[in-house]
Amino acid sequence: MRLFPVRTAIAAAVLAAALGGGVPHVLRAAPAAGDSRLAPAYRFARDGWIYVHLEGPPGQLGYEHGYLLAHEIDDAFHAVKLRDVHNSRQDWNFFRATAQHVLWPHIEAEYRRELEGITEGLQAQGVAMDLWDVVALNAMEEVPGYYLPWLQAQQKHAAPAPKAPGHCSAFVATGSWTKDHGIVMAHNNWTDYLDGERWRIIFDIVPAAGNHILMDGFPGIIVSDDDFGINSAGLMVTETTIGDFFGFDPQGAPEFVRARKALQYAGSIDEFVRIMNDGNNGGYANDWLLGDRKTGEIARFEQGLQHTRLWRTMDGYFEGANFPSDPQILKDETTFDSGNPSLSPNARRERWHQLLEGNKGRIDVALAQEFLADHYDTFEKKADLPSERTLCGHLDLSSRGFKGWLPPYYPGGAVQNKVTDSAMTADMMFLARFGHACGADFKSGPFLEQHPEFEWQKPVLHDMDAAPWSRFSAGGRK
Repeated sequence: MRLFPVRTAIAAAVLAAALGGGVPHVLRAAPAAGDSRLAPAYRFARDGWIYVHLEGPPGQLGYEHGYLLAHEIDDAFHAVKLRDVHNSRQDWNFFRATAQHVLWPHIEAEYRRELEGITEGLQAQGVAMDLWDVVALNAMEEVPGYYLPWLQAQQKHAAPAPKAPGHCSAFVATGSWTKDHGIVMAHNNWTDYLDGERWRIIFDIVPAAGNHILMDGFPGIIVSDDDFGINSAGLMVTETTIGDFFGFDPQGAPEFVRARKALQYAGSIDEFVRIMNDGNNGGYANDWLLGDRKTGEIARFEQGLQHTRLWRTMDGYFEGANFPSDPQILKDETTFDSGNPSLSPNARRERWHQLLEGNKGRIDVALAQEFLADHYDTFEKKADLPSERTLCGHLDLSSRGFKGWLPPYYPGGAVQNKVTDSAMTADMMFLARFGHACGADFKSGPFLEQHPEFEWQKPVLHDMDAAPWSRFSAGGRK
């Protein structure tokens, strides 16, 4: 594991906050009614999703975001706060201090202004969140799963931190593998139902500089964060996390900033990789699956901290299910067991191979939707056995849990799904289905009666009912 120095002042501030010390709130005055910054923005609801159109320079984008989604952000913030405090054994001041002293110094001006704008919009709606709450929310993946384990490794007396999570399943295919020889991309988001039920935003973003963006996302966060998006330059982007990853550089730029910048400014696979590598902090380490609809080329960009690797092809596929592919990353930056076929990532990887290779030349959007709903367990060799081993993940049904991430019967799994292809991307469009792709609903009441060990989630754990597939496009209206 590569270690990096931490400035004494930063370490002291974070540790003091972890012991209960506070961080001053950043307060801003509420604007007058009828603020012109809201003029180009709008929202509507459809099939379980909330579509939000944001347009303008960074501060305005943020203000529109915070103002229009104030209720959803406030609700999501309290859910994430409860989960992170419970799982990390740190109080919320730790996360606020990390946001201020570790992350904020490495956020460039454009995205600082957008985060400040979100805070202003929230406060204009009467939501009692400040800037450090907003930054900590944006880092809900990389602080508890990457920074905190790194920090506690430096403090050998500290309690073990949560391990890096195993989010998502995805594939991208092109050339002779697809029905029309263009690119097909699909992704489902694996996470706690606690935050997954809230991961229901479709962001249509027209920034003053860079590309028009259409992506799914979480309220209050400036990037997709489960990372499915397309842009007006023809770039198609998704990812799955690298399971059991360790390593973090506190002097690097936050992943949520680099990922947003890459989707906003990259017009090619090479540009995306360059932006993601610039200031890489190791946070939220992913296998990025990429496509360029202009050329038909696809790629897998595996980004660790010490090592990165890029594979690319004009005729083939890449799949993702939380496994590392590069031997150096596997050896030096993870504790992942690649030889155990019973593990969720290995079982899902095998299922992707079966489905993609068994449908060569036939893969299209319709088949991709079927793949995301698949319940075949390659270890048990049984169909219709939903669990952590199936592409449509149902961790709440598994007595095994997700090794290294979540315990048995944890309320989590595949919470929403997206699919697009080259033609749809050219029109800035994708399909999305909220909830399980198989159509199964999750009911929190009966679940908690059966699993009282998760009673701590009761204040924020909602039902998650599956909705139909729906089409979303840039500039869309209800």
